[in-house]
Amino acid sequence: MLRRPVESAQYTALTFGAELRKHKIEASMGRVKTCYDNAAAESFFATLKNDLVNRYSWPTRHDAQAAIFDFIERWYNNRRLHSTLGYVTPAEFELLMQAVS
Repeated sequence: MLRRPVESAQYTALTFGAELRKHKIEASMGRVKTCYDNAAAESFFATLKNDLVNRYSWPTRHDAQAAIFDFIERWYNNRRLHSTLGYVTPAEFELLMQAVS
């Protein structure tokens, strides 16, 4: 999950950290001008743009939204293998993580 808080102080608040730990979510806050915290998100958006968005023209916003939803839910999450996840799909990875916890 990638989340940008409204105020940066919210991200470091004790209650916010406690809530993350309760849900077994690891917070990551890197240094300024460091790309490593958002590398996975950047990789996803590069794939989305290269494999879908830049290959077609979209007559309406709804058409683009429907195509992006289909790309994510049918292909990216369920068929595309990801090296950062041990060459499983995000859907398979989620199932594996649920089985471990």
